[in-house]
Amino acid sequence: MSIIERAKRIASIRGHIDIGSAQATITSVMDLKGPDIWILTFAIIIASVGLNVNSIPAIIGAMLISPLLGPSMGIGLALGINDTGMLKKAFTGLMIMTGIGITASTAFFLVSPLSLEEPTELLARTNPTIYDVFIALAGGLAAMVEVCRKEKRSVIAGAAIATALMPPLCTAGYGLATGKAAYFIGACYLYFMNSVFIALSTFLTTRFLKFPLVKFTDPHKQKQVNRIITAFTIILILPSIYSAYTAIKENNFNQLAKRFITENKNIGNSYIYDYSIEHTAHKPSVIKISIAGEALGEDGMEELHRRMGDIGLEPGQLEINQNSTFIQEKTSDKDVVKSIFEQNEQEILKREKLIAQMEAQLKELGSKRFPSRQIAQEIVAQYPQMTYLTLARGDHILASDLADGKQTSPQEKVIAILGVSSPLDDEQIKRLEEWLAIRLNVPGIKIIIGK
Repeated sequence: MSIIERAKRIASIRGHIDIGSAQATITSVMDLKGPDIWILTFAIIIASVGLNVNSIPAIIGAMLISPLLGPSMGIGLALGINDTGMLKKAFTGLMIMTGIGITASTAFFLVSPLSLEEPTELLARTNPTIYDVFIALAGGLAAMVEVCRKEKRSVIAGAAIATALMPPLCTAGYGLATGKAAYFIGACYLYFMNSVFIALSTFLTTRFLKFPLVKFTDPHKQKQVNRIITAFTIILILPSIYSAYTAIKENNFNQLAKRFITENKNIGNSYIYDYSIEHTAHKPSVIKISIAGEALGEDGMEELHRRMGDIGLEPGQLEINQNSTFIQEKTSDKDVVKSIFEQNEQEILKREKLIAQMEAQLKELGSKRFPSRQIAQEIVAQYPQMTYLTLARGDHILASDLADGKQTSPQEKVIAILGVSSPLDDEQIKRLEEWLAIRLNVPGIKIIIGK
């Protein structure tokens, strides 16, 4: 067996499919039943909460339990086998489910008190591109192959997540609830685009696998239906191609703009302290920069515009804001020397003032020093049993002031720690405290007898 024949044998799916079972499965899931209505409503609420709080797990869970994939696949199957009765039934089911989804999500966002400044998951569903077409088409093909295979696996769940019918439906409800028409239109476009390309992938698969056709009595009518499908598909895909082109163009501009800012952060005695990028429909994108420091002259501004051209951008795509700059005045040598002397004189005056403050503080600290040696000698003369003396100042705070919540300043107290070889009685200690208070001219001295 040649390599090509072996590859064809491995890639072939015809021996692994059950057309009858597939047709029965799609017919059953496209039928709108009571439980489907409730499941769809609950899924819409879950997805709306997920979009409202930017919770990706909640959005994925809603997509897994949503029954929205069924009607889209039913439309594709009906087109593939030329069954107009099934087409009407599937299309009606899709419209009813769409109405329920938009109504439930609108009601949720009307009562939800949470409003995010940057609802990234919502914004991601308002600007569909050609890449969303690829995802919907590939996801629909994977789902259809899974439905047709004899041994069922978990591909349907993955296809439901990838094709993402639920989030744009909820985003459309958000647009209605908040009065944002751009959100509503963009989300509806993504929703119907995904639905159409899921149906298209189902249609292509049914034709490729040669599902049994329901013959049209009028061949002309069959050709007309095929032309309508083709035209509708082309019309639907064109805006997504333009949207993708715009997204790629804006992304390229953003990259060049960041490069321009990085390479020109400092311009002489000026610098770019802020910038923004503005994209406007039907107009060239613009970089708006704010400059601080010395104001740019004509030469400086021309240099910036020239650098714009060096990286592939148009000079007209740069807007310069110089509200935070100053104009450097020209000064003579005499003015410069005078300015230096004035600055030196001010600096000298500041230093002299600081030195005077420090001298005053040192003088104040010196006045509070105790003549400890003289005091110790005088105490030994009165009480020969003294072995050492320690004098210290400190803040005296009453616990009652803390309990009452009083904001009183602490009092200054002097503590004398006196070491003695033999005990002193209370009368001796009191007499010594009174003597020390007079000797040091400090009221309320406390003596502590140490070992």
